[in-house]
Amino acid sequence: MATTESGLPFAPLYDADSVAGLDPARIGAPGAYPFTRGVYPTMYTGRPWTMRQYAGFGTAAESNARYHQLIGAGTTGLSVAFDLPTQMGYDSDHPLAHGEVGKVGVAIDSIEDMRVLFDGIPLDRVSTSMTINAPASILLLLYQLVAEEQGVAGHQLTGTIQNDVLKEYIARGTYIYPPAQSLRMITDIFRYCGTELPRWNTISISGYHMAEAGATPAQEIAFTLANGIAYVRAAIEAGQDVDAFAPRLAFFFVSRTSLLEEVAKFRAARRIWASVMSQEFGARNPKSLMLRFHTQTAGVSLTAAQPDNNIVRTAVEALAAVLGGTNSLHTNALDEVLALPSDKAAQVALRTQQVIAEETGVANVADPLGGSWYVEALTDRIEAQAEEIFARIRALGARRHPDGQHPIGPITSGLLAGVESGWFTGHIADAAFEHQRAVEDGRKRIVGVNVHTEAIETPLEILRISHEVERAQVAALADRRAARDAAAVDKALAVLGEAARTDANLVPLLIEAARAEATLGEMCDVLRAEWGVYREPV
Repeated sequence: MATTESGLPFAPLYDADSVAGLDPARIGAPGAYPFTRGVYPTMYTGRPWTMRQYAGFGTAAESNARYHQLIGAGTTGLSVAFDLPTQMGYDSDHPLAHGEVGKVGVAIDSIEDMRVLFDGIPLDRVSTSMTINAPASILLLLYQLVAEEQGVAGHQLTGTIQNDVLKEYIARGTYIYPPAQSLRMITDIFRYCGTELPRWNTISISGYHMAEAGATPAQEIAFTLANGIAYVRAAIEAGQDVDAFAPRLAFFFVSRTSLLEEVAKFRAARRIWASVMSQEFGARNPKSLMLRFHTQTAGVSLTAAQPDNNIVRTAVEALAAVLGGTNSLHTNALDEVLALPSDKAAQVALRTQQVIAEETGVANVADPLGGSWYVEALTDRIEAQAEEIFARIRALGARRHPDGQHPIGPITSGLLAGVESGWFTGHIADAAFEHQRAVEDGRKRIVGVNVHTEAIETPLEILRISHEVERAQVAALADRRAARDAAAVDKALAVLGEAARTDANLVPLLIEAARAEATLGEMCDVLRAEWGVYREPV
């Protein structure tokens, strides 16, 4: 029997009987609880979604030039890609950084790199998203300091840090510290931004990477929302009021080529989150109930065979995100299956969003697919499947705490038990294996891969990062270390280390260390020494 990406069987025809038991109140209106139809009453009729393009490579100067090109082409938000050493909290001269500096994103070692990265970009008028997790607070503080130098106050800054470490343990791997200490850093930044950067999204709770690793649409939203519940619980346990921090929580999902299932997935996620925040956490501010999310088209759907087809895939995926009510969107470039995008490919990806916004008419009405028998039925079924997954996660927590006493909540207990046992990675791996088997036996048809494979290939000119980038970055880092006040750096790092042994909020101490020109790696090393590092269980 044919099934959806979530493994749900479907019929060839849907009619009113397919949704006969559906309560109209569970659909609602756009901008009203439970936000099935979108978080704003007018959705895109007032202004379109934020068009972000993920960019960053080589040196800060090279990335800065790309950002100016994107802004000139009409992008309305920047999205920063950091290189692997930066993501792991290492400076560019660390032995483990060798060969990786500037390769999958921009290398940021210190405040000077951040100054160069945003040179000439007005930070009071540009929204910036940063794909960074374990060292997220440090990168945000460097950004804040550069904004101060531009004369831009914290309350004027808008953007998002990903800051979602739980999914790193589940699917991606760029973690540093053990889970308890990681949660502490996240709740510290919640509290800090509440007063210092009130318009900043303090976390982007991400299902994208789990989906790219193989999770089905239902697994993607269930695992992601479970992580969201854990973050909310941790902040409340740290003494924060839910309505003080919850309005700045954001989410990040993938959009696949299975257009209608993706639309239903987004609708189900909004409805579940509104219910959880209202009923489980007692949130009263309507903004606390809104699941606002960024979408990126599916990198895993891009193919090296017949790469021009990737333009079509990305367009379909972008359309699904818009029909599903995304708040911001990044469209992948056709060559990202092989390398970071070239200038031309990045512009085509941006133009894809602009064509959808300007030419298709789908932004002229809020939730144009609302009321579709198939979409509403599929929304219900994906929601039900996600709820079943929540029940399994709670069961993991029950085995962890058989006395029923969950000091951090049943979902969080289950999450930690699932991370420790490999339960999440196992389920994602099973889904990925089933997908690959379906491709290989022809049940899943992919144009240019296992069907319609006869096209003549045209070689792509791809972006290549020179090894000179690493040499230049390391030399510049040495010069900056030599020029700074070493005593001031040592003092700031010593204070940070002492505070890490207490329950004090570390964010103000991190910003003082950054102001003294301590490097990202030096700050992370202090916390590594105090907290240790996480090791994935075998």
